[in-house]
Amino acid sequence: MTTISYRPFELDLIPTLDELFATNQTAEACWCMWFLIPVKEFHANGGQGNKAAFTAEARAGREPMGILALDGDQTVGWCAVGPRSRFVRGVRTPTYAGRDAAEDDIVWLVPCFFTRPDRRRSGITAGLLGAAVDLAREHGARAVEGFPFAAGGAHSGSDKQVNDETVFTSQGFTVVRRPSKNRVVVRRELGPASQS
Repeated sequence: MTTISYRPFELDLIPTLDELFATNQTAEACWCMWFLIPVKEFHANGGQGNKAAFTAEARAGREPMGILALDGDQTVGWCAVGPRSRFVRGVRTPTYAGRDAAEDDIVWLVPCFFTRPDRRRSGITAGLLGAAVDLAREHGARAVEGFPFAAGGAHSGSDKQVNDETVFTSQGFTVVRRPSKNRVVVRRELGPASQS
């Protein structure tokens, strides 16, 4: 049985992330830029443009763009994470209406996940989320949030990257808002008393 390891993204990992995203047409076109830039720009960029934008963002940022799940040398999963202020489009969605914008630099967001199609339902997503919480704590975040689908709610497959409420609550997150019948905002406070 192999052991999955989790590693914060660094620029030298672009090739292995490229291999992961190439396993899915949507991921390959997105390059995890959907929640960072305006829709018009996202579509105008195309896959190569979004990859270039991701690379530029990674080069300019102080914090890693996310977490990779590795099985040996093969990347099998990805989780985007960082300060809410990074995810400009994500925090402007109706789901995030009512947030305290003053917290955008100190509260981190986990907006999306991607796991290789042949490795899904194997616990990788939960491991990625745990590693994302650890990374946020290491960088001094006050809390970590997500905006997954409500447990048992109806949803289309097009937004499945945000994941499900139960993935987050199993990792110590609490539902703090229910902006619609299908979506929730979850939060996990971090601090001296927090535990992984």
